[in-house]
Amino acid sequence: MSQVPPPPSRRRWWRQASLAAVISGLISACQTGFRPQDSSRTPDATPAQPPAAGSASPASSASHSNAYRQDAAAHLYRHNAQRIYPGKLPALLYAVGVLELQINRSGQITSLQWRRAPRHAPEVIQEIERTVRAAAPFPALARMGRVTYTETWLWDKSGRFQLHSLSEGQLSE
Repeated sequence: MSQVPPPPSRRRWWRQASLAAVISGLISACQTGFRPQDSSRTPDATPAQPPAAGSASPASSASHSNAYRQDAAAHLYRHNAQRIYPGKLPALLYAVGVLELQINRSGQITSLQWRRAPRHAPEVIQEIERTVRAAAPFPALARMGRVTYTETWLWDKSGRFQLHSLSEGQLSE
């Protein structure tokens, strides 16, 4: 006996539902809790004052891009502590963006390139770029000549954010 395939609209619905389930699973699988290795890397929840412009960041002893990504995320958190979303993010985010940064030995940004820009929220794109540039210089590279790394920005509708590297995860629906 041969089965009659479902009508195209039903197949399309199942295909979309399957794709949504796969994407949801991938996002859930990517969630990691932030567990600071030492107190110097813990972001402050409410700073007395943001760091002074041009203040020097400690050098990074990272020897590969994933380790530097953690140092750079902690640096961004220190510079934006009042803008970090506290606790777990809501199940539905306003925007998610993936930005690739290239940093030279002295911690200066040499390149910013969007890998996945939240095109539905151009104000978020501009704000992320402004935030990254305002945080320069990043930690200087003690063990590498330059580094290229990718960071995922998880943006809430309140304007607060978390970086995937230090994210506390998301609430389930």
